[in-house]
Amino acid sequence: MAQCDKGILVIGMGNVLMQDEGVGVRAVEELESRYHIPPGVTVVDGGTAGMELFEPIRNCDLLVVADAINTGDAYGTLVRIANDEIPAFFQTKLSNHQLGLSDLLALLMLKGEVPEHIAIIGMVPHALENKLGLTPEAIVGLDTMVDMLVAELSDLGVELEQRSEPLVGHWRKEAEREAANLCV
Repeated sequence: MAQCDKGILVIGMGNVLMQDEGVGVRAVEELESRYHIPPGVTVVDGGTAGMELFEPIRNCDLLVVADAINTGDAYGTLVRIANDEIPAFFQTKLSNHQLGLSDLLALLMLKGEVPEHIAIIGMVPHALENKLGLTPEAIVGLDTMVDMLVAELSDLGVELEQRSEPLVGHWRKEAEREAANLCV
């Protein structure tokens, strides 16, 4: 797991094996695929990790998390929850990984090591089937989710430079292979 070293940490969380549950991982993968990530910004595929994220989060000043969240809003709804809003967000279980993130933030609070800025960018998932790829509806929302991550970083003083040729990330390739029945 990457160490943040007192900068900005962007974590994508989710289970890519459960369709839209993996939207957070896919969002940060798309961010890295479309933009050059400058020094001082660390992007991590957090998957379904829990306590493994303690050190990277502990060692950052600013934290941005992308994840699938269950707010009760319509499928595909995109939300941003930040700083003082986060304790209320954790009063009800809104994400399959939330307990781990909630526990991590509580532990960091006890130790006095909470990042000075925390933002969660989330999407209400359409489907949680046992498939690699996102639903067509989530794929449409993925672009906006990436735009929200770019805007969050911009608000933190980081202007990202777009790649002239976007890359294709690992999970996107695997989802396309599964969709084409190429997985062995």
